[in-house]
Amino acid sequence: MTNRYLLRTAALLVGVSALAAGAVASDLTVVPQPPDFPAQTKVQYVDGKDILEYKALPEYHEPAWVTKDFVDKGKLPPVKDRLPKEPMVYKTGNMVDGIGVYGDTMRHVIGGRPEGWNYWAGQNQGWGGIDIGLYECLTRTGPLFQVKADDLQPLPNLAKSWEWSKDGHTLTMHLIEGAKWSDGVDFTSDDLMFYWNDNVLDPNVKPLNGASPETFGVGTTLKALDKYTVEWTFKDAFPKQFIYNMAYGTFCPGPAHMLKPQHPKYSKNTYDQYKNAFPPSYMNFPVMGAWVPVAYRPDDIIVLRRNPYYWKVDEKGNQLPYLDEMHYKLSTWADRDVQAVAGSGDFSNLEQPENFVESLKRAAQKDAPARLAFGSRLIGYNINMNFSANGWGDPDARAQAVRELNRNEHFRKAVTMALNRKELGDSLVKGPFVATYPGGILSGSNFYDRQSTMYYPFDLEGAKKELAAAGLKDTDGDGIVNFPAGVNGGKDVEVSMLMTNDYSTDKTLAEGVVAQMQKLGIRVVLNAQAIKDRDNAAGAGKFDWMILRTSAELASVVQNTPQLAATGPRTSWFHRANNKNELDLMPFEKELADTVNKFIVASDPKEQAELMKQYQKIYTTNVNTVGLVEYPGALIINKRFRNVPPGTPIYMFNWAEDSVIRERLYVPTADQGDYQLFKDALPGKPGGDGPQK
Repeated sequence: MTNRYLLRTAALLVGVSALAAGAVASDLTVVPQPPDFPAQTKVQYVDGKDILEYKALPEYHEPAWVTKDFVDKGKLPPVKDRLPKEPMVYKTGNMVDGIGVYGDTMRHVIGGRPEGWNYWAGQNQGWGGIDIGLYECLTRTGPLFQVKADDLQPLPNLAKSWEWSKDGHTLTMHLIEGAKWSDGVDFTSDDLMFYWNDNVLDPNVKPLNGASPETFGVGTTLKALDKYTVEWTFKDAFPKQFIYNMAYGTFCPGPAHMLKPQHPKYSKNTYDQYKNAFPPSYMNFPVMGAWVPVAYRPDDIIVLRRNPYYWKVDEKGNQLPYLDEMHYKLSTWADRDVQAVAGSGDFSNLEQPENFVESLKRAAQKDAPARLAFGSRLIGYNINMNFSANGWGDPDARAQAVRELNRNEHFRKAVTMALNRKELGDSLVKGPFVATYPGGILSGSNFYDRQSTMYYPFDLEGAKKELAAAGLKDTDGDGIVNFPAGVNGGKDVEVSMLMTNDYSTDKTLAEGVVAQMQKLGIRVVLNAQAIKDRDNAAGAGKFDWMILRTSAELASVVQNTPQLAATGPRTSWFHRANNKNELDLMPFEKELADTVNKFIVASDPKEQAELMKQYQKIYTTNVNTVGLVEYPGALIINKRFRNVPPGTPIYMFNWAEDSVIRERLYVPTADQGDYQLFKDALPGKPGGDGPQK
């Protein structure tokens, strides 16, 4: 992409309306066509087998300093003895810049703060891709954006192969043999079984990305056949969709030799003590990922160093990763974009539309250190209404009354009709980026069908009529409608909306919703929390409404598919069972769940496409969520890095940090910077002071 083209693009963006005006009417209609926008890059499509394979190679190599300072001095076994019997081999033909060289650092900037390293019990590590660099999963989905549609299936990872029984109810998985955790302990099926039995199946444990028994199908069982073989048994035949859920972030097993002694089942610890057993200050925590945490300074930085036992190589036998060190500067999410564009950071998913225009202008300059490319519209925002009238989250009288309103179709229609999405989009960015989003599958998804995406256009007067139809009137004349007599004392309708204050986009949209709902006659009070606190409140059902960015299932559909609807007691983000495991689904919710369950077991792509059309129409017609806006993201990466796949989306099957395959990224020797803080060092013992030399 030429600088002249980027400059012209940036100039055109300023002052261009973000959303088509659309008709003003109360009638349900097909959503408007999203506007075109420039600056997109093209994907080079391949078959899955073109990316990787598992095989033994004649010889293996590592950085010279590792051999000299560690192997030759007896601190480490030779590299061939640290690798599996058949390591994963990345194919050179899929590396856009070919075999790499060792050295250098990738400098990330993140807005989150680490809670600790116990991902499996619900602790976040600060987000921004840090967990993707630490934890490996049974399968992998991030790179699937480049896989041809007729070969689309999860890539192998810790599970190197699998096969189905004739009846389709049993799936046998073969794990990589001889792989080791970063502390040298063997990785085996014991690690999988501990994660499954004592984390996923334990109702007292809440894994970070929401893994639950329903994530892998109601009634599903898992057992170990030997050290490197496990067997899944499913209720339905050939539920191939669940293999996608074995990728990041719902089936990434942890080191049982570290976690098991801390679990209440095997110790005197409480569940809270188990969750917090490995705080951020605990260094060298064993991982299967390419880098290991070796340094942490609160509100400053997290440093990761290369894993000497990493189990992936290139076709010349060079042990990966190429990059020796990873930095995660603890700042803000807005600063992540600023530093990536400026060159003081190396990688960012440009997700905040407020930064789009300036970022394009900077990338167009000849001396720009970073390159910038937009993908499809795969970021959207919804208002999720709490549909659980069954006591989930222990609501008080006001909250219970709001939930009953949320379940009223007239009320939901009033809310969606009262939203001026053009105004919301313009508050984020000028230009052809933001599009009307009524909820449901995002327009950048392969499963999106516009004709099945229904929409109630902005019509404030029509919305007020829908409120009246829901039985709401302003009985005290203060401009806010009241609950009916006998419901919550006939007080004003006041809704608490849960949100995070960590992102400027969330804040801007939330404030816009508050103002527009005020005009409708509904008072919305913001409950702004840090991401981890928002997630805890959401998971506990402590919200009336929640403004939330879309998750994986609405982009890829095949990732986290059960979460597309309340297919189980804990799959939905906003409608879950009470403490008696009771779900009170509305009729259209049952239709959604049935459609999703049919999709999961369907094997014909045409049938799957039709099922998703049905899903989308049911979802949007009934206002399952109140969609706000959708927009694209852009990948920002320093120009010195090589092997970045063209057309990488920041979020499709997974986040860009997974999609770019960071263990293959490298910097040519002549372009390498002096950024390493612990040069020529490796992780020390778990719980030790940090890296060792």
